[in-house]
Amino acid sequence: MIEGLNTILAGSELPGLTELRGLLQELLRGDESSGRLLEQQTLQPRETRVFRLRFVINGRTRNVIIKRLKPEIARRNELVAKRWLPAIGLGNGGVPLLGSVAERTGRCVWHVYDDLGRHELNPHAPNREHISVAVELIARMHTQFAEHALLGEVRLNGGDLGIHFYESNVRDAIYALEAWRPAAPQKRLRDRLLERLYNLRDHLPRRAHAMATWGGPETLLHGDLWAINVFVIPTASGLRARLIDWDHAAVGSPTYDLSTFLLRFPSEHRAWVLELYRQAVAEAGWRLPDEGDLNSLFETHEYARFANRIIWPAIALAQDCAEWGIEALAEIEQWFEEFEPVLPVTAVVPA
Repeated sequence: MIEGLNTILAGSELPGLTELRGLLQELLRGDESSGRLLEQQTLQPRETRVFRLRFVINGRTRNVIIKRLKPEIARRNELVAKRWLPAIGLGNGGVPLLGSVAERTGRCVWHVYDDLGRHELNPHAPNREHISVAVELIARMHTQFAEHALLGEVRLNGGDLGIHFYESNVRDAIYALEAWRPAAPQKRLRDRLLERLYNLRDHLPRRAHAMATWGGPETLLHGDLWAINVFVIPTASGLRARLIDWDHAAVGSPTYDLSTFLLRFPSEHRAWVLELYRQAVAEAGWRLPDEGDLNSLFETHEYARFANRIIWPAIALAQDCAEWGIEALAEIEQWFEEFEPVLPVTAVVPA
């Protein structure tokens, strides 16, 4: 029997706790083992959806991560772990999913993972060996899933982060902003953002052509490749990389993931990180475009993300007069102002 299971997240009023505790009892073999809950830690306090649990089971410490997900996001993560990555021999490169359980009314799904520890990449003090192992995994995923038979399934259960992502987000952001009728000075903010979006819409044909020319084959994308989602773990057989948090997994150009990943590093490190990726995909016969063309693709991906972030505060303002939307839109305008090319075109890669 495991003591303390009934105290997990007590008082939080989160849905599905009865089902979660039953799953933990099963996964930790509570009917056959003796133990107790030692500690519970909130890893995402703002969203209250990811937690670390620490147990002692039969005298040994055992840590697990629990995560509360929307049902469709849970399904996506399960497909990544159990079907998509295993289909290309990378089952050990994703999340260590131990089990899942739905809340009885279907409002959410709880996932339980093995705790990988604190081995996420540190982009501000990058370890070249660790970055190399991580980049090799990312490159293998991109090249081995390129034009794969399962891409239709990924698109259905994940999404499309190609040029359609750019087009639809720009269009929907315009719809939402045009529906907002603010007074000055908010009207000036709205009009400045609309001017940017109209410009992005006008450039769609050029960007679509660039994507078709330089973007490479469609493949499985992680979709949110921040350094905190990339773990490099020491093992008895050497370093091993894993990619976690596949909530945004989708289909698209590999440059979408590459843009997100490179932007997590200070600009002076991006050239050599890119070179590691360039060398890794070259083994599969891929040849990346030059830095100038890559910057054009990266800009398209980043502007698509900016446009996506405009939609929700604009809707909140247009439909609900939600004042928080003004601050959010002002912040996004600042992103546009501060955005610079991801890569220095004249960068020299260190030997």
